[in-house]
Amino acid sequence: MDDEGIERGALINYVAPDVMGFTEETNDWVCAFVKGSEDRLVAVGSIHPRRTRDARSDVARLFETGVRMLKIHPPHQVFAANAYRDGDETLGQIYAAAQEHGRPVMIHTGTSIFPGARNRYADPMAADDVAVDFPRLPLILAHAGRPLFMPTAVFLARRHKNVSLDLSGMPPKKLLEYLPRLEELSGKCLWGTDWPSPGVISMKKNVEEFLALPLSAAAKERILWSNAAALIR
Repeated sequence: MDDEGIERGALINYVAPDVMGFTEETNDWVCAFVKGSEDRLVAVGSIHPRRTRDARSDVARLFETGVRMLKIHPPHQVFAANAYRDGDETLGQIYAAAQEHGRPVMIHTGTSIFPGARNRYADPMAADDVAVDFPRLPLILAHAGRPLFMPTAVFLARRHKNVSLDLSGMPPKKLLEYLPRLEELSGKCLWGTDWPSPGVISMKKNVEEFLALPLSAAAKERILWSNAAALIR
């Protein structure tokens, strides 16, 4: 990170045993990994609603052990982001606990090519219910719905005060093609690269390409720094 000129990074982890093979051990792993470097590394973890007997207590334990943001990955965890409205009370308890603790939840809203992924759950419109039902819960729509659902993601960010867009996983040179109103939305967008995923050569190169876009200096600063700094504490 020093070599790349990156001050802080969020380490995204989530429990998805059926599709990815990730178990609750990922939460303990990321908390141990960031220990001593919490000023620069943000631990992100999750509680799977089908794998907990006491969601509220498990969420509280994660925050106590170092997790600072929760990740919901509907295509890989195989449930809709608003499944609590169809009887999954545990998912609702997870959102409620995060809201009570003042911690953000990132919801994956991009398609996935991993075997077994269920892309019908990638539609960000399900997050509309979450934003309505948990109005004090900061929500981040990962990948801004790329590539199929970007207009929906933009609509939700404009509609709800508590909804922001994550820009990771998009080539910076194409950002204005994907999000032509990025300047207008700059107060609701968070920078990310998805490194070390395939196609991301380096975090530094992505930042350099972003800085070359015809956006105002104020918009670039909000996207690169202050929006995330205000949400992730």
